[in-house]
Amino acid sequence: MFDNLASRLQEVFAGLSSKGRLSEEDVDGALRQIRLALLEADVNYQVAKDFIAQLRERAIGADVLSSLTPGQMVIKLVLDQLTELLGGKATRLVLSNRMPNIIMLVGLQGSGKTTAAAKLALHLRKKGKKPLLVAADVYRPAAIDQLQTLGRELSIPVFVGEGGIASDPVAIAQAGVRRAVDEMRDLVIIDTAGRLQIDEAMMAEAEAIKKATRPDQIIMVLDAMTGQEAVNVAKAFSERLDFDGVLLSKLDGDARGGAALSIRTVAGKPILFASTGEKPSALEEFHPDRMAKRILGMGDMVTLIEQAQEAALEEEISDEDTERLAAGRFTFDDFLTSIKQMRKLGGLGAIAKMLPKEALGGAALDESKLDDGMVNRSEAIIFSMTAAERANPKLLNGSRRARIAAGCGMTVMDVNRLVKQFEEAQKAMKQYMPKLGAKKKRPKKKNKKKKR
Repeated sequence: MFDNLASRLQEVFAGLSSKGRLSEEDVDGALRQIRLALLEADVNYQVAKDFIAQLRERAIGADVLSSLTPGQMVIKLVLDQLTELLGGKATRLVLSNRMPNIIMLVGLQGSGKTTAAAKLALHLRKKGKKPLLVAADVYRPAAIDQLQTLGRELSIPVFVGEGGIASDPVAIAQAGVRRAVDEMRDLVIIDTAGRLQIDEAMMAEAEAIKKATRPDQIIMVLDAMTGQEAVNVAKAFSERLDFDGVLLSKLDGDARGGAALSIRTVAGKPILFASTGEKPSALEEFHPDRMAKRILGMGDMVTLIEQAQEAALEEEISDEDTERLAAGRFTFDDFLTSIKQMRKLGGLGAIAKMLPKEALGGAALDESKLDDGMVNRSEAIIFSMTAAERANPKLLNGSRRARIAAGCGMTVMDVNRLVKQFEEAQKAMKQYMPKLGAKKKRPKKKNKKKKR
């Protein structure tokens, strides 16, 4: 995401950082390049113009020209300005004490509403909610089937209209809310119908569902890849429905980023969530400051750590395992677990994009060098080991390594490379785990004595 803009801005900063002092002409030249980069990223023209005007005012007023590190000062100003452009502080989805809370999703056909409904339901279930999905899109072929399939995959119930209300979206939405009350579910997510373009029938139906269900939140799902068209659509929906926030879908496929950078200013609505992949778990709460840092190549370690913690929580780790790792006893089975967690985080490419460019040697990210197949090969080598070898890597002498290589169709050199990587990970674990401290032990269940 934002790849083109990120690379252009980083080129500008590299040019500034190479100079000891900046003249006013240097600053104006850099601002022209930044303005061009924004326009190429499909940012709204007026938004880009105002951005540069405000940035120039701040740059001149911040004594950039007399600063000992003017390049860094400019980067800081651009970071602050970008964060403001993306919305400033993160806007969270606010749910009331009402039972159930109702979220209504709106948007054009093809924006990814149905998939977004399932992702949002999964995201909120992780926060303790009991969601019910309501299939109120009765027009798009297979829309109901798609939602039911996603619901089955995630073990989230889906309400579908039947009989006399099967073709009435308003009645389906109302019946879905009643079903949630009957089943004591505290969250309803209504997937409404869209059209290929804005029309009166779609707007009138959305208004009718809003009036009938009185949703706590209306979220507009926008396809980030449509750029400025997404912003225009949001503006039109805002005038009729006054929705609460935006869920940007397909943000991972948007190399430009114009929609994300323009929407707050043009439509006046905050971005609540960003969908960054095809997996149901690929939904992030949108943080303007974190996204701005990603664009400027500063990485997003906070989000990476949060995702890693979430992936770790899904693994069953006993107190004994925690104590063993804290003592530095790291095995190939633990290494295998880390590979599984890496996959949950999206693979090497997704992780590298969240790392500061300094962590990648200061160079721009070359995804062609990030081979997720290497991870698969590592896994194959470990599976070719015996249980004893995985538990005690010291057993891996020359003959055993040759047998493992033959067993997985690779070379001894491949096995040696993996063993070296494992030893480095083992050293890191010995340093890291004691500092982290052993995880708080869960209270042991007391065995109650049976009454005789």
